Amino acid sequence: MVYLGVDLHRKVSHVVALGETGEMILNRRFAHDREAFRRVFGELEPEPVTVAFEATYGWGWFADLLADAGIEAHMAHPLATKAIGAGRVKNDAVDAAMLAHLLRTNLLPEAWIAPPEVREARRLVRMRASLVRIRSRLKCQVHALCADAGVPVPVSDLFGRTGRELLATLVLRPISAGRLAAHLRLIDDLGREIVAADREIVATFRGDERIRRLTPIPGIGVLTAATVVAEVWDVGRFESADRLASWAGLTPTERSSADHTRRGRISKQGSRWLRWSMVEAATKIGRSAVKLHRFAAPIAERRGTKIARVALARRILTLAFYALRDERGCRDYPPLSAPSRRSVTARSLLVMASPDGRNID
Repeated sequence: MVYLGVDLHRKVSHVVALGETGEMILNRRFAHDREAFRRVFGELEPEPVTVAFEATYGWGWFADLLADAGIEAHMAHPLATKAIGAGRVKNDAVDAAMLAHLLRTNLLPEAWIAPPEVREARRLVRMRASLVRIRSRLKCQVHALCADAGVPVPVSDLFGRTGRELLATLVLRPISAGRLAAHLRLIDDLGREIVAADREIVATFRGDERIRRLTPIPGIGVLTAATVVAEVWDVGRFESADRLASWAGLTPTERSSADHTRRGRISKQGSRWLRWSMVEAATKIGRSAVKLHRFAAPIAERRGTKIARVALARRILTLAFYALRDERGCRDYPPLSAPSRRSVTARSLLVMASPDGRNID
């Protein structure tokens, strides 16, 4: 067996190959492309090869290359690898050799290599969320223009029909008027792109049983459910709901020594998209969700609303874990009966893909 450590970069990569006893077989740096890697793999034949690389920027194509070549791949968790391999000398050759050594000694802290279909689903929901964030920033700038001009905003939605009529009557200085027109054009363009993304999400997750099991949970609509499914995908990777919450960065940090234990804020390490979607779901929950409200209310009284919201986000993710794990869904919020489910789901999907861009999330 040949153990190959790859320090992957955008323009160049460093490769170190170790044998069974740790002897160095190959140590090379090259401007990377697919053919260069294939040549390296060819040099190591006929010995079986296993490869370790870090979860770095743009790793997907390399994982696909290894899968196409039939080579066993292991992706290292960057933070854990840095903690194990910290030393006085750090360069690409040392990093690649450390990856190969950790792989050979079975000490490599591994991360899950998401298949291409999972990465595509994640890219879809993340792109949609990014577009919404950009549009929100533009809307905030329009509100700032109105505030700077001393214009009151008497409507709840400045970008609805009444709000647009108000904006059309504003008398601003030339530069401000030009910026306002540009912001409104960009907001409209982004709205169309968001609607297109909504339709693509509907087409991608149509008929997915996991969506049906997630949507009865308060705060989780079709779009949030799609985000949970895309980010988690295989819930069997997690032994418990606590492990999933830790992966989402919703568990507190801990520093323990002997009898002293100190817990801090949530780690925020893991899928920030899943963490954000759960916090958003917690924000939407009202008093109608009696069980969840009873859970969050005492925490809000003791620690404040922000900490209560994060705690509630973890509770919702726990419910989502059981909804994904069990075919009958979450026990507290089971899936709707078949007739109601069809009518509700059909209405939800129609609203998501409506031309005016209004959606349920």
